[in-house]
Amino acid sequence: MHDAQPVKVVSSCNLDIYTFPFDIQNCTLTFNSYIHSVTLLSSAKDIKIFLGKPADKITEVSKMMMTTMGEWELLDITAHKYSTHIENEDSSIDELSFHIRVRRRATLYVLNLLIPSSFLITVDLFSFLLPPQSVDRSSFKMTLILGYTVFLLIMNDMLPITGNTIPLINVFLSLCLALMVASLLETIVITNLLCGSANLSPVPHWIQVLVLQILGCLVFLPRKTKEQGDADIKPSTVVAHCKADEGPPEESVPVVEDKALYELRSLGRDLRTIRLQVEQQLSGSQSSEEWIQVGFIIDRLLFGLYILFISVSFITIIIIWVNSYNAS
Repeated sequence: MHDAQPVKVVSSCNLDIYTFPFDIQNCTLTFNSYIHSVTLLSSAKDIKIFLGKPADKITEVSKMMMTTMGEWELLDITAHKYSTHIENEDSSIDELSFHIRVRRRATLYVLNLLIPSSFLITVDLFSFLLPPQSVDRSSFKMTLILGYTVFLLIMNDMLPITGNTIPLINVFLSLCLALMVASLLETIVITNLLCGSANLSPVPHWIQVLVLQILGCLVFLPRKTKEQGDADIKPSTVVAHCKADEGPPEESVPVVEDKALYELRSLGRDLRTIRLQVEQQLSGSQSSEEWIQVGFIIDRLLFGLYILFISVSFITIIIIWVNSYNAS
C-alpha cells in the first residue's frame, strides 16, 4: 500500500535563547504507531517504519520547498530509527525521529538592537572627555539615559519573552543602562567635589590610602605632593624678596636719590604682596585639592571600566556570532 497524500504537522519545541539572536535551535519530530506493532517471535509485522530517502536528500529537498525566507534558516535534518519494546508483550514499536536544526537570522537584531546600543554607550563613553570644571556633563548624560530608555521601550517587542534562561543580550542592555546611570551619579559626585570642596572636612586616611595612593597609581593619576612644597616656599621667598628690595633705612638713603625710583620700589613691594594673596586664594587649601584629586581619580576609574566593558562585550558578541556560523 502506498499513501502519498501530504500531511501538515504543526509542532513546537523548547527554545534555548541564551545566545539570542545568534541562537541555533534543535527541534525533534518523532513518528510512530501506537496501535500497530512489530512482532518479534513471528515474521508478521503490522507496520515497519523506515526512511524513504537519505537524510541529506531530505535536507536538500526541504530547503528547496521552503518558500518563505523568514526569521529562521534551515541548517540540516538528521534521522534516527529506534525500536521501543512493549512491556509484557513480545513486540515492539518502530519510531523514526527527525532532528531539525534551524538558525535565527541575526542581521535584523544586530542592526536594530546591538548597533544603536553600542552607539549610545560609545557617546556616553566620550562624554568623559568633557572637562567637568567648565561643562555641565550631567545634563548631557541625563539626555542620553532618557533616549536610551525610550529606545529600550520601543525595541522591547523584539526581545524574546519565553525561554528557560535569560538571554545574554538582555544582560548586555541592562549593563549598558546601569553604566549610564553610574556615570551620571559619578558626574554628580564630581560636580559636588569641584564646587564644594573648600567647605568639606579633610580627606579621611583610608580614602587617602585607597583612592589617592592605590587607585591613583592604577589609573595613572599619582598623588600631587609638589604643590604643597611650593606653597610652603612661596611666602618666605616673597618675604625675602621684599626685604631685599627694601634696601637700607631711610636715614642711609642719599638725598640725591631720585624720588620716583623710590616710589617705584614701594609699588613693586605692594604688587608682590597682592600677588601672594591672590595665589593663596586661588590655590585653595590642601584639603580642597585632595578632594578634587579624589574626584578626578574616580572619574578616570569609571572611564577605564567603560572601555573594559565595551571591549569585552564586542569581543563576546563577535565570538558568539562567528561560532553560530561555524556550527552550520
